[in-house]
Amino acid sequence: MEDPFRTIAWDRDHIRLLDQTRLPGEELYIDVRTLDELCDAIRRLSVRGAPAIGIAAAMGVALSMRDAPEDQRQRFDERFEEVCSRIAATRPTAVNLFWAIDRVKGLVEGARSLPVPEIKELLVNEAVRMEQEDRDLCKRIGDAGKDLIADGETVLTHCNAGGLATAGYGTALGVIRAAVEQGKKIRVVADETRPLNQGARITSWELMKLSIPVTLITDSTAGALMQRGEIHKVVVGADRIAANGDTANKIGTYTVAVLAKHHGVPFYVAAPLSTVDMSVPSGKGIPIEERDPTEVTHLCGARIAPEGVTAINLAFDVTPHELIRGIVTEWGTACDPYEKAFQDYFARKEAAGS
Repeated sequence: MEDPFRTIAWDRDHIRLLDQTRLPGEELYIDVRTLDELCDAIRRLSVRGAPAIGIAAAMGVALSMRDAPEDQRQRFDERFEEVCSRIAATRPTAVNLFWAIDRVKGLVEGARSLPVPEIKELLVNEAVRMEQEDRDLCKRIGDAGKDLIADGETVLTHCNAGGLATAGYGTALGVIRAAVEQGKKIRVVADETRPLNQGARITSWELMKLSIPVTLITDSTAGALMQRGEIHKVVVGADRIAANGDTANKIGTYTVAVLAKHHGVPFYVAAPLSTVDMSVPSGKGIPIEERDPTEVTHLCGARIAPEGVTAINLAFDVTPHELIRGIVTEWGTACDPYEKAFQDYFARKEAAGS
């Protein structure tokens, strides 16, 4: 099936984004032309999802270096470091953002002998390449995980890990999409994902665009459906995966994983290998973003809680690896012990030169 939308793209001299804050009411594309606009788009979730944020970071570096000084390499380098630091400060949990920045830093370091105009062109080409790579590897993730879902099953997903969270096709939704493309009759249950309702606003919209049957539920309904035997699998995405398999994903994922374990429902994570952070031994080392409490006390701009009430707004939680049946990557589905499996995947990736 064809992609019915384009999440992010390089368009000649700017970045074009599908503004996800406007969904589902309006399918609006915005043009990002400055570093300030790019950082704002990441912070306010116009672009979101770990893989998409990584691509946005690479494109943001390329965009921001267009007007960098070309007469002195030192001035260019100072500007480059400033741009990378500002983009890295936008969101702390999604490791793909830092992976992308490290990748473009390596590119610039390896091109020190080239004239600055050529380096600028290399940055654009690399960002565009990363977008295409993400599309390809998401399809590989889908292919690796499609046989985990049987014909006729109902799959629960939390938040959004589809084409809107990537360059296209998706990770968790990519697995579901690949199963559907096999001819399987799959039904999806999407929970609303408070407080920003990505499941309600975005996942439901995306699945309807793909003509995949979807039913929306409140977050608190998931356990009841599992108790009734109406959920057969859970597939979610990830923003950072520790070396031992502990996985950070949108707040509420841990709750779903505990419920799934209690009810004997297989719980899977789908993510590219770039989301695995081998420098972090366990989930205890993953930084958890806290967002503005007004996202909890307000809904669509309207106050829903008493004035002055204290609110906590954790953007992510960590699911321990013991609750995860398998982690689907473009190199296959890892099972516990995850660190050994990841080491094997990274070795295969290096050997393949990719």
